[in-house]
Amino acid sequence: MRILILANGESPPRLLLEKLLSRCDYYIATDGAGNTTSMLGIPADLIIGDLDSYRTEAAYQGRMIHDPDQETNDLEKALHHAASMNATRVDVLGASGGRLDHTLKNLSVLQQMNNRFDRLAFFDQTLYSRILPQDFSISLPPDHLVSLFPLSGKVTGITTFGLTFPLHDEDLENGRRDGSSNKTQDGDIRIQHTSGTLLFMTTLTDQLF
Repeated sequence: MRILILANGESPPRLLLEKLLSRCDYYIATDGAGNTTSMLGIPADLIIGDLDSYRTEAAYQGRMIHDPDQETNDLEKALHHAASMNATRVDVLGASGGRLDHTLKNLSVLQQMNNRFDRLAFFDQTLYSRILPQDFSISLPPDHLVSLFPLSGKVTGITTFGLTFPLHDEDLENGRRDGSSNKTQDGDIRIQHTSGTLLFMTTLTDQLF
């Protein structure tokens, strides 16, 4: 099962929401994101969260879950629910933008929940982001943006193939060295690493959907 989650960060373009929704089996909005999806006229199957931001609308006919737990944020609640539905792939919109602390928290949630699914990815207006397995290959357009970030603080033994600025068994570490603003060469890339949590970011293209 593939699930789409709309978080309450930056509102996505309608076309991006519709494109992802057309590929998903179930649609969850987190708390205040229920307002966004209602304004867009694309109601969710489920609204979940502590519901401190959602404006109740009588017209909404979907399911609602009120979870007041303050130890988890609304994205965590939605992802735990997706896991309980045996989702294999989860796409998340609206995890970034707005308050920086919320964005950083959601990146922490991405790291925490990544192993619960075959693929967990964040989408925004321009970027696709996911945590990489230790050996990862993908075909992207030539001269396409690729950025790598050591989400765990340090990632070791990184080797890349097909990038303009390659890494050869090298490390990335917060505050010392990151891998932002690289590019593909002919489009086919491979990225390997030994340890740590490596965040992969690239500009949106049809191969990612």
